[in-house]
Amino acid sequence: MITFTTKIKELYRVGEKTTKALNRLGLETVQDLLFYFPFRYDDFTKSLPIADLKVNLNANIIGTVELIQNKRSARRRLYLTEALVSDDSDTIKIIWFNQPFLTRTIKVGDRISLAGRVSENYGQLTMISPLYEKIISKDLIHTKGLVPNYHLTASITQKQIRALIKQVIFLADQAEDWLPNDIKKRLGLLDLNEALKKIHFPKNLNEVLAAQKRLGFTELFLRQLKAQIIKKKIKSKAAPKIKFQKKATQEFVASLPFKLTDAQKKSAWEILQDINTNSPMSRLLEGDVGSGKTLVAVIALLNVALNGKQAALMVPTEILAEQHFQAIKKLLAPYNFKIELLTHSHKTKKATDANIVIGTQALIQENVKFHDLALVIVDEQHRFGVKQRQKLLTVNSKKDNKHELTPHFLSMTATPIPRSLALAIYGDLDISLINQMPAKRKKIITKLITEEKRQAAYHFIREQINSGRQAFVVCPLIDESDKLGVKSVKKEHEKLDKEIFPELKVGLLHGRLKAKEKEAVMTDFLANKIQILVSTSVIEVGIDVPNATIMIIEGAERFGLATLHQFRGRVGRSDYQSYCFLFPSNEELNNPKTLERLAALTKYNDGFSLAKIDLKLRGAGEIYGISQSGFPELQIASLFDYESIKKAQEEASALVAQDPELTKYPLLRAKLGEWEDSVHLE
Repeated sequence: MITFTTKIKELYRVGEKTTKALNRLGLETVQDLLFYFPFRYDDFTKSLPIADLKVNLNANIIGTVELIQNKRSARRRLYLTEALVSDDSDTIKIIWFNQPFLTRTIKVGDRISLAGRVSENYGQLTMISPLYEKIISKDLIHTKGLVPNYHLTASITQKQIRALIKQVIFLADQAEDWLPNDIKKRLGLLDLNEALKKIHFPKNLNEVLAAQKRLGFTELFLRQLKAQIIKKKIKSKAAPKIKFQKKATQEFVASLPFKLTDAQKKSAWEILQDINTNSPMSRLLEGDVGSGKTLVAVIALLNVALNGKQAALMVPTEILAEQHFQAIKKLLAPYNFKIELLTHSHKTKKATDANIVIGTQALIQENVKFHDLALVIVDEQHRFGVKQRQKLLTVNSKKDNKHELTPHFLSMTATPIPRSLALAIYGDLDISLINQMPAKRKKIITKLITEEKRQAAYHFIREQINSGRQAFVVCPLIDESDKLGVKSVKKEHEKLDKEIFPELKVGLLHGRLKAKEKEAVMTDFLANKIQILVSTSVIEVGIDVPNATIMIIEGAERFGLATLHQFRGRVGRSDYQSYCFLFPSNEELNNPKTLERLAALTKYNDGFSLAKIDLKLRGAGEIYGISQSGFPELQIASLFDYESIKKAQEEASALVAQDPELTKYPLLRAKLGEWEDSVHLE
């Protein structure tokens, strides 16, 4: 007897080869098959007499095979299977390539259904390589109506997938529907069994849309439900209350040599309000490159330290940790706070009594303890694993009335995230958005440079440096790769240092250098002792050198738009006009997709526009590290569909508010547990 847990290999006509192919798609059981949804449909709803067919029409015909035979092509490289199929109105020629077995499958006199595009061959209407199925029953699944198409792997065909799902679709009626009835009724959603039947074998477009609405909603709802449960659990914990130091904060802001943007003020106020409660803050501070997120974070750090508490800032690289350490020490110098740097190169004692600790993953070593940690800030959260982020929230030894205090949590990202995606990934976090750039900040002029214009670009760089400015040069690799034909920092450094700019100081920075060597290079670059810095992508995040006005990116096609935008953000941090020159590899200059993608960078200066383009080109996983956030791959729902994501969040929030343990919904609770296991949500 076939059940949901039956292994696919036990189904009719499934051998070892097919089983392995299906396993590669993640399909092992009958349940996996039923929940493997089509990504598109071929429209063969137009079933026409042969006489009514027209060139380029996508159509279904039903007729009788009058002739079928195999031939060799003129050069004998291809098998041609030719057939004549007729109905009461006319006859049409059919051609298949390299499928000689069809003469054993299809016989003269067979009634056959064909679906495909009509073309013209030597003045005769023809169907080339149409889908076919012999008419044994009225139930046609490959050639008539809306025909589902599934993502495939080698050694498996659409026909095989459809036939297997048709074999088990009767089990859809036994599917346990875990979505609460009141939600289905309120949103007009199908029952699960109906949705499964209609997504695979719809009678019309309305059935497809209704099934997609139900199944897409449930994809989003489970993620939002888990996010709301996490959020409620966090809010139920105790956190240290950080009283707003109004006068000191106003004096600090007034002392700055520039004015905060309205977006910075709003974000800072949202954070200060959050930490002024006994409930842990969980907030994402999102802003484009150079929008001033760090300064907003410093305002929070100031308030924590003035309350006599501790704060920790964790960043992804030692270079960035060192830079934040120096910048924050300078900004908060009048307060005489104890500020420590903690990286693998700068160790600290087991228990730190510093007001503010800035560091890398070294902050979460076993021997590091805080006595009164009140605020944790993680910069570029998606660059850390879930466990790493969580561990930093548990390094506190402070207790209040015998209960451990949970620090407030602020995540920062300079990777712009479309609001629908932010809601989908970070449903458990409140979001603050800095969507303004500092006043007088000039737009960076970005140009795509071909090899013949390289010397002119070098001349321009020399002019900029002679006027006191500095330049970055980014290369994809540390060592040369002949196979890839990609420039390396070592070779590019040698060329620029000895051949192109012998009169200038050209520095070298990459991940294999020791921490002290990196520190020395960055110190010299900040002091303008190095005029040109040749680097790998280690400078992608957060490096702030206001005097640098030129960014050259070699092998630009090897980076995603989000990364290129981060590189570009290393310049344009002062009142000086800044420039970004993109140099693609020679062989990529004729690639229209590469040129289109790089042209987007020359057109858009804001990260949000680029993020939308990048999301479409590469998908969310690569850009935002979604695998680390516990978000499964969506089959139906769209990460651009803000309204649907918002609706899923509202329903999840209302459900958790009335029943946080889901005691009234045992099927839903079981499904959530099963879903967590499948996506490794932590």
